[in-house]
Amino acid sequence: MDRFEWALSDQDLADAPAHTPEPVELADLQMLLAGAYAPLDGFMSRSDCAAVEQHGRLPDDGVWPPITLVVPDAAVRPEAKAVVLTDPEGAPVGALHIAERWPARKPGHSHLAGAVRAYGDGGLPFHRYRLSAAEARHQLQAGRVLGFYADRPLHRPQLAQLLHTARQLNAQIVLLVPVAEPGPDGLEQHALLRCVLAAADRLPDPLVVAIPLHRRGDQFADGALRARVAEAYGVTHLLSTAETIAGRGPRILVPRALAYDTRDGQWRDANDVNPRFARLPLTTDEIAQVLDDGETLPEWHTPPAVARELSKARPPRRQRGLVLFFTGLSGSGKSTVAHGVAEVLREEGERTITMLDGDIVRRELSRGLGFGREDRDLNIRRIGFVAAEVARHGGVAVACPIAPYAAARAGARALARTAGADFILVHVATPLDVCEKRDRKGLYAKARAGLIRGMTGIDDPYEAPTDAELTIDTSHGTVEDAVDLVLDYLVNGGWISLPEA
Repeated sequence: MDRFEWALSDQDLADAPAHTPEPVELADLQMLLAGAYAPLDGFMSRSDCAAVEQHGRLPDDGVWPPITLVVPDAAVRPEAKAVVLTDPEGAPVGALHIAERWPARKPGHSHLAGAVRAYGDGGLPFHRYRLSAAEARHQLQAGRVLGFYADRPLHRPQLAQLLHTARQLNAQIVLLVPVAEPGPDGLEQHALLRCVLAAADRLPDPLVVAIPLHRRGDQFADGALRARVAEAYGVTHLLSTAETIAGRGPRILVPRALAYDTRDGQWRDANDVNPRFARLPLTTDEIAQVLDDGETLPEWHTPPAVARELSKARPPRRQRGLVLFFTGLSGSGKSTVAHGVAEVLREEGERTITMLDGDIVRRELSRGLGFGREDRDLNIRRIGFVAAEVARHGGVAVACPIAPYAAARAGARALARTAGADFILVHVATPLDVCEKRDRKGLYAKARAGLIRGMTGIDDPYEAPTDAELTIDTSHGTVEDAVDLVLDYLVNGGWISLPEA
């Protein structure tokens, strides 16, 4: 592993260009600054990256995922000695001493490698629990340390497992809470931390640490990195989760299958409980359904304090924010159907409705944008941001852009999920020939004649959704029929209630 030296003055940093990294890169920067990736002290060199890409490991330090930084060439000129790295709001978080630079696969971008150091005061949410690896180890007692990645709320089965294992080992408990992104079940980071803290009161003096660890989507790399980070935080034994694998560092412990014994209210090894009197832990889907219905999680399964935090974070569907996102070709009828749905909801007065129509958005929110892919993606990102903010506060945002690209639609979905809201994608899959016959603006005819370019469905692709919750075709039936299909879906899913006709 290449090691880097820091040899820059404060004046060098004052004159350095600034760049906001991608979310994974920003999380890696914060982990590097916290000493959580020890012995790595900066973004990987070219030779390190080549070793990881070819073998999934470094020659002298085992399994690693790529810990890299890619920047636009226009943002960081070749002569720059350093770059200041900022959070999304532009506040400095750290600085990189540029020791090496080489072209990235993305045109017009380069990899930068070198040592990092803290710089500025940005990027510090959860500061009360954001301990460096050294600070955490300083708070640990001598002896064994049982670590657990609390990326989901802790219910009684997990608490029983932790207590049993800690007593067997005579170990102190460290709860590592990943806060760089929503958890695997979509729970927002602040809500997750509140749930973990509510449960931690039932454990013997645990150390709760918020870490900006970001998932990479590679189970092997994520699991190995979790073990490495746990080791940096002083963990000697790590209770396994679905995303933890054995590797270097702490000993990995596989949790027992537990069952609740209704005879005495204790959680025990499932093999030791008579099936007649056993209750198995609720699944993630079962927990979600209870919350969606506005019911209270049973006390035998979830401590009341945790249940209250979950109820606040995930209110019943009839009160939860919702983004209703229509997509389809021009002339598909998506705007007509979306307005029809919004009008019914406004008449009922049960929910607060915000309409984000494609043409209105182009005029009021995205004026000046063109119709190239980059501008179209930016348009959808702006719609997604506004819709998510509406939904964050319990409203219903109804959006109906063409949204031809799957990645942009996925980005809008992710924004809604991060805001703690639900997202329903409605694909108005009306055939192209029908859309052309409805061409009130004459756009398809102009595109066929070569008078305009970039027309979705003609010379620019429409990536039909594979993840739509609802698909409708307005070439069959009336507009009212299509509106009823959407309303029925919302009623059956519990987002709204409508009086019987």
